[in-house]
Amino acid sequence: MTLSVIIITRNESAHIAECIKSVQFADEIIVLDSGSTDNTREIAAELGARVEVSADWPGFGPQKNRALHMATQDWVLSIDADERVTPELAREIRSTMVDAQYDAYKIARLSWFGDRWIKHCGWWPDYVVRLFRRGQATFSEAAVHEKVVPVTRPGTLQNHFLHYPYASMEVLIDKVNRYSSAAARMMHEKGRRTSVGGIAGHAFWTFVRIYFIRRGFLDGKEGFILAATAAAGSFFRYSKLRYLQSARKSGQS
Repeated sequence: MTLSVIIITRNESAHIAECIKSVQFADEIIVLDSGSTDNTREIAAELGARVEVSADWPGFGPQKNRALHMATQDWVLSIDADERVTPELAREIRSTMVDAQYDAYKIARLSWFGDRWIKHCGWWPDYVVRLFRRGQATFSEAAVHEKVVPVTRPGTLQNHFLHYPYASMEVLIDKVNRYSSAAARMMHEKGRRTSVGGIAGHAFWTFVRIYFIRRGFLDGKEGFILAATAAAGSFFRYSKLRYLQSARKSGQS
């Protein structure tokens, strides 16, 4: 059984080398770049990846489907540039493909933030479907928070990815802002509505769910920061949706 690895990138020079090095066991590594202004593409090419460039940015789900359509091997592993395949996970992937009981598999992610691995906040084990037979899964068309949609029920691997999502608070805050804008547009297009009370309620509940119910307080200051920024992301998302509602009303009047 052969394996294609697909990675979508934009300005990932800080991550892409270690990511690609962790998947060198694959038969094919495809990097689909969407306009990097750093040397992401050059680093990837030097490490043996097939590098393709898209002229536009359709959102995460559609972009990953583009990368998927470029894959040519029996199995596909989708990995983000800020993720790493451990040697243990690599061995499990190779053995699983030889004697697969399922056509798709979930893999846990262990994420690093601040000064620690995050074991609460809903971040662990954070299972995501990432390994699948080519032709047996696609990505949802969501602009953000996309996911693999397998044809049949997936199995679960025992080992996990390592995930390094935020190099600094600036990176975290920038991502919260960008993702909240995209999520608000998606909700608006689906006819979702909100109110001032809804904005406050969603933000409050997000903090309570992550910090208390999901025991984020056990992750120290990092848990508090993650709960607070998630609440801020919810506040921004629904506030932006409210403004989109107002803009539509103004346009109709």
